Amino acid sequence: MAVSGTENDATKIEDGPLSNSLEKPALISPEKEDIRLLAVPFSGRIKGGMRPGKKIIVMGIVDAEPKSFDISLTCGRGTEEDPPPDVALELCARFVDRQFLRKACVSGEWEEPEKPIPYFPFIEDQPFRIEIHCEHQRFRIFVDGHQLFDFYHRVASLRAIDTIRITGSLQITKLG
Repeated sequence: MAVSGTENDATKIEDGPLSNSLEKPALISPEKEDIRLLAVPFSGRIKGGMRPGKKIIVMGIVDAEPKSFDISLTCGRGTEEDPPPDVALELCARFVDRQFLRKACVSGEWEEPEKPIPYFPFIEDQPFRIEIHCEHQRFRIFVDGHQLFDFYHRVASLRAIDTIRITGSLQITKLG
């Protein structure tokens, strides 16, 4: 779903409104006047939490000189000082070593990232599309239409996954 063009339109993710807890508005890209961007870092609510059959789409553009970016699905918002106790999925794109990692944090304990995949799908200063499909036992992750990996659920309740957080070297053009 596209980021709205007016202040009266609601930005949505899947079937409910997102709220940007950092209270940064959508910005118009100076280079691309027709593209509205969501401010990064971004934090938004996933109405009703996750469930099998639900998917999240993040479309954006990698920065020209990127270091990394993270997309996290969390149970609660948390803060920088007091993060949420459960991170159901964190996708970590690291440009220096060209790694796309995934990990989870359950009851405040981070797991080791899963083994890196041989393919790094992101290119500096280029657009991308990430789809996170929620299934009964796992998340299935696609980048630009290609399935990259599965990530099996670590948290007990999918409905408790109610927040998406995005940080790092990217611009968000669409979130749905």
